Amino acid sequence: MEQYDVIIIGAGGAGLMCASVASRRDKKVLVIDHNQKIGRKIIISGGGRCNFTNLYASSENYLCKNPHFVKSALAKYTPYDFLELVHKYKIEYYDKQHGALFCKTSSSEILNMLLAECKNTTFKLSTTIKKVVKDSLFEIYTSNGNYKTQSLVIATGGLSIPKLGASGFGYEIAQQFSLKVIPPKPALDGFKLSSDDLQYFKELAGVSTKTLIKCRHKIFNDPILFTHQGLSGPASLKASLYWQENDVIKIDWLPNIDFQEIVHNSQSLNIENLLNTYLPKRLTLKFLEKHNLANLQINQLKKQNLKDFIELLHNYEIKPISTIGYQKAEVTKYGVDTDGLLANSMEVKSVKGLYFIGEVIDVTGELGGYNFQWAWSSGYAAGLSV
Repeated sequence: MEQYDVIIIGAGGAGLMCASVASRRDKKVLVIDHNQKIGRKIIISGGGRCNFTNLYASSENYLCKNPHFVKSALAKYTPYDFLELVHKYKIEYYDKQHGALFCKTSSSEILNMLLAECKNTTFKLSTTIKKVVKDSLFEIYTSNGNYKTQSLVIATGGLSIPKLGASGFGYEIAQQFSLKVIPPKPALDGFKLSSDDLQYFKELAGVSTKTLIKCRHKIFNDPILFTHQGLSGPASLKASLYWQENDVIKIDWLPNIDFQEIVHNSQSLNIENLLNTYLPKRLTLKFLEKHNLANLQINQLKKQNLKDFIELLHNYEIKPISTIGYQKAEVTKYGVDTDGLLANSMEVKSVKGLYFIGEVIDVTGELGGYNFQWAWSSGYAAGLSV
């Protein structure tokens, strides 16, 4: 049985970062993955340009049962530390908005950079784990040989995008070693609407508009996209991270606009023409038809009707029936309970030498590069400790 200093299960962002850090500490590293290719999620992310970090990443951007857990790793390896690596490899990038950094050319540049940093690393791909046993060392039995190690790192990710080979293997290992797993759910995937809401909005599929969306304690000022299933677009994806069953979301269709004041100064105008200035025409028509306000001038409207309509535009309530699901979810929320891990190293408190990093943990970032930053930060923390 061949022995390695470190064995990492999962060749995604977190696993590769951990391998690069450990290998540069002269550790003999083995990375095992059941996929045929390395870093498949890195390659497809950001529309093929990889939103590899966010300059403003902080604990406020992450959902975790213990909101303080992420602080240590994020401080140990910051977005600027990763950016230093990007500069070293002369990868060109741009800030799309609000600190979200993307490759100018291709996400493959990030993957190639990480692989170049893995100096003393062996990769075993298309390899299935049959069994993991802990004696004095960890013994890993696979379809492609058996191995042993003092340090075992689980970087298997979550259940999102099953076509890329997502599995619940990491949760199974956690439970094998008596770690609590908070039942995982899809996140950053938008909303499915009720049949009534879909009937109302069905003609708007493909329409996008800037909104302000409120979900629990979070507010996002981004576009919403109507789909055949419900709502997508950045605002919906961001809100879906915090949404829980039976929650109502509130939408301001005219964010940062005092429509009451505009109406007051536009009495002689047609309500439809005025609203078309701020909303897509199809959305305007849908609202006006529902409230029997089409083809009317503002001064023809009853004050209470107009007041109610303006309230609807700024505080529209929708109760989704669910999020879209793992097929579309960018990430998986919840997972291995952080109460069982050391925040500065990702090591399991009760099992020396066992580590969990990346998406498999109950740490989920908002849309905009935060989840990749967690992969880098958690992988780096474990890489220094193994």
